[in-house]
Amino acid sequence: MSVSEFLDRHFRHFNARETVDAARAYQTHLNDGGKILLAMAGAMSTAEIGLSLAEMIRSGKVHAISCTAANLEEDLFNLLAHGEYKLLPNYRNLSPQDEQQLRDSGLNRVTDTCIPETVMRHMESRLVNYWSEAAATGESYFPFEYYYRLLDDPTLEEHFQIPAESSWVVAARQMEIPIYAPGFEDSTLGNIFTARVIDGTVSSHRAIRTGTEQMEHLVGWYLEHSADSPIGLIQIGGGIAGDFAICVVPLILQDLQRDVRLWSYFAQISDSTTSYGSYSGAEPNEKITWFKLGVDCPKFMINSDASIVAPLLFAYVMGQ
Repeated sequence: MSVSEFLDRHFRHFNARETVDAARAYQTHLNDGGKILLAMAGAMSTAEIGLSLAEMIRSGKVHAISCTAANLEEDLFNLLAHGEYKLLPNYRNLSPQDEQQLRDSGLNRVTDTCIPETVMRHMESRLVNYWSEAAATGESYFPFEYYYRLLDDPTLEEHFQIPAESSWVVAARQMEIPIYAPGFEDSTLGNIFTARVIDGTVSSHRAIRTGTEQMEHLVGWYLEHSADSPIGLIQIGGGIAGDFAICVVPLILQDLQRDVRLWSYFAQISDSTTSYGSYSGAEPNEKITWFKLGVDCPKFMINSDASIVAPLLFAYVMGQ
């Protein structure tokens, strides 16, 4: 029995049904000539979402990405140091002293996975040259453009510790799709970049293009692609990755006062519920009031664990 057959047979109610309905509507959206922007928060790259997301990208089922800068860098950390990661299945039982021991061993914990500090310094040693060069010549690039340049370096491949096919950033580079990382400073490499500006190694913050410049780029991308295709959004988690992306439509409609299609498909996987003013758990209908979604837009809210649901949804969309 295939994954799709299993889901069709067993995922019939509640969040399970919502998952299958979202996957079927995703397929319909693509079959109608639509394109998809994926927004991704949480620690999905460390959860190795690249195993399924990379295939989605290569098969033309994801056309742009908005993610936290941590997700962007952590896919590359995994690519370059997976064999040096430490898994902690008993992470719920760690004492403060256990945590300190991990820290003193150069390990940074993300739930059940520890990322070695060495891979961060490895990437810094390569990126600082790009940043310094750009700052010195007055050039400025988006974070993903620096990472694409890094992947183009033929000396990097010898350091790969997983197959390149399992990295979603490698797949995005191959397909030449944009990756927006709003809030770049909220990441390890964003912190390192700031430190190098402070100590003078990089002469200017302008080596990294700003968040508003990323938004301008997204406006251009949306206008270009929505001219011929309906655009859909699938959102994993909440926060800035999803909010940044979905705001592009009201920006164009209300602030630029230009006609443009609303988002034509929307699905969110989140464990946040509609309470305590949590926008991350806002129901899709609320987005109608903000000129983000229309009344007839297919809308899905899957309240579940994205590390379980997203690979299943992707498998269904790929017909596996």
